[in-house]
Amino acid sequence: MKFAGIIAEYDPFHNGHAWQLAQARAMGAEHIAVAMSCGLTQRGALPLLPESVRVQAALQCGADFVFALPAPCACAGAEAFARAGVRILAAAGCDALVFGAETPDAALLMDAARVLNSEVYRAELKRRLAAGARSFAAARQAAVEALCPDKGLAALLDRPNNNLAVEYCKAILEQNAPLAPVPLPRTGADHGQALTESGHAQFASASALRALWTGQGADALAPYVPGKALELYRAAEQDGAYTDFDAAGRCELALLRAACAGAEPFATVRGVSEGLEHRLESAVRSSISLPRLLDELTTVRYPRARMRRLAMDAALGYAADTVPPLPPYLHLLGARKDALPLLKDTALPLLKDTALPLSHSLARLSRENEPCARMSAAQAKASDFGALCRKTPAPMGGAYRQKNIFLTN
Repeated sequence: MKFAGIIAEYDPFHNGHAWQLAQARAMGAEHIAVAMSCGLTQRGALPLLPESVRVQAALQCGADFVFALPAPCACAGAEAFARAGVRILAAAGCDALVFGAETPDAALLMDAARVLNSEVYRAELKRRLAAGARSFAAARQAAVEALCPDKGLAALLDRPNNNLAVEYCKAILEQNAPLAPVPLPRTGADHGQALTESGHAQFASASALRALWTGQGADALAPYVPGKALELYRAAEQDGAYTDFDAAGRCELALLRAACAGAEPFATVRGVSEGLEHRLESAVRSSISLPRLLDELTTVRYPRARMRRLAMDAALGYAADTVPPLPPYLHLLGARKDALPLLKDTALPLLKDTALPLSHSLARLSRENEPCARMSAAQAKASDFGALCRKTPAPMGGAYRQKNIFLTN
């Protein structure tokens, strides 16, 4: 491993992320590239902090490059999220993918990925869903256990980081990406774990830190984030450059209500099936807040995270036939200057079919070809929405004007 890749949100960047970067270095990585969620997050919400703050935190704490994981790809289920991140890092020239897992066994994770990529698994999953499985997750675990009993593969899928780890491995296999999977044990708080539930003095989950910021401000994050990151967070708080989630919820619901003026407003939204477009419209018409809307949409069959993503897609008008399923470009958000020569030949990688246009300018990328134009337009929608929902709102067009961040030390 010489050029490690990491797929992350850094929402916000914390001690656990810094530990992961340090571990990659300790294992031999000479350079590290990060594919970072840009504009939206996998939970179907805006990030707490804008890209400029999160990129600086990553670069100051050990990363060499930060590429944008475009908003439509970031606001996606684990499978699509993983595929997009792997595509970016493979195109950037990485030779390894470093990620956290509750079960850091690369061979076992790859075995699980091969099962999930098989036709016999897809047939078994389809059969169990048709038979009325209570949820997709339950059907998937049952299908894997039926095909591979007593191998421990189904149990892997019961933990959130293992789930995402298997999706990374699946994406590597599907894309024939030259990335070696390098799982690391998850250190500190579990995914989504509240501070009161964690016995770790220096580590906290990103969701716990977002809640802490909302209740007590940036200074309250001091025990759980690197000092350099804390300085950035304090400055962002002073400038109002962070998301007002109450305002964001109202703005999102306003967009959804405005869409209901037309006939079948959500029929073409990504991810609608089984009449979900009608369920969404009914919930929008009756709900007075975003949490109430999500309460109405969420069931055992339709998990809250999926409904959050569906609502955001609908609010921003992300349609299946207009948003490319994979990133069509490499958008460089920031880098350490001494590492830039490594990207000189990135536009001509070893695998021809992974070649992607590379630029620090989204405006320039939007002119490359039609898929790039569509993805950059979708990115701008998310960025403009996020700019409006900050504590101190910012004007439109920031995605096209954002300055690249180059660190010299």
